Amino acid sequence: MTEPDQTILAEPVAECPHCGKPMPLCICDSVTPIQNRIEVLILQHPQEQDRALGTARLTARHFEDAVVRIGLSWPSLSKALGQPVADPSRWAVLYLGSAKVADLDTEAEVVAIDRKGELEPNQRSILGRIEGIVLLDGTWSQAKALWWRNPWMLKCQRVILGPRQPSRYGQLRREPRRDGLSTIEAAGLLLAALEKRPDIAETLNASFERMLARYRQVQRTTPELAPKPKKRDFRRRKRP
Repeated sequence: MTEPDQTILAEPVAECPHCGKPMPLCICDSVTPIQNRIEVLILQHPQEQDRALGTARLTARHFEDAVVRIGLSWPSLSKALGQPVADPSRWAVLYLGSAKVADLDTEAEVVAIDRKGELEPNQRSILGRIEGIVLLDGTWSQAKALWWRNPWMLKCQRVILGPRQPSRYGQLRREPRRDGLSTIEAAGLLLAALEKRPDIAETLNASFERMLARYRQVQRTTPELAPKPKKRDFRRRKRP
């Protein structure tokens, strides 16, 4: 009689078809839908598909009008959106670059800047006409690559954030600057300000906290499903 094969391959862990996370890390059952007036486009660098701690797809899950695209470049905003027509002048792109709200004469958490990184005049008017936002999902250098490889973004209104609180990632994912936020936190802060709806930030931040709590729980019990985060890319400090 043949001896049973002692080499048993572990079955792959199922992934959530919506957020892309391993099912033990999925919190989609607690996602609260948000009816958003301002469209959301998340461009994710191909190398930033962090299943455990990434928030791009979880962010999009909340909004009725949100799209996630994975890639490096698109010929236009409309191509990235998958729409026949899109006016980039009515869109804002969140890209920090070397600009900091702390260096500008403002206490606002959402700030429109020009190509020189200086404060735009008539902030209320500029931000009030925004119809959509572009979020760049990736490390500092990956976000820079997305910015430079998509020149149509220069036709959008550039915005930066000056959050009053640091990211909830804490020690799980340290950032080189205090204004570095997760995609879900940035979306919450930006949309809440543009739509004048603090409930958007409250909903997304609560979801993010649930995600982090689930990660920490699974990391304690099944660490192979929630591996320790890799060291983040801090090369952004070298930017001019």
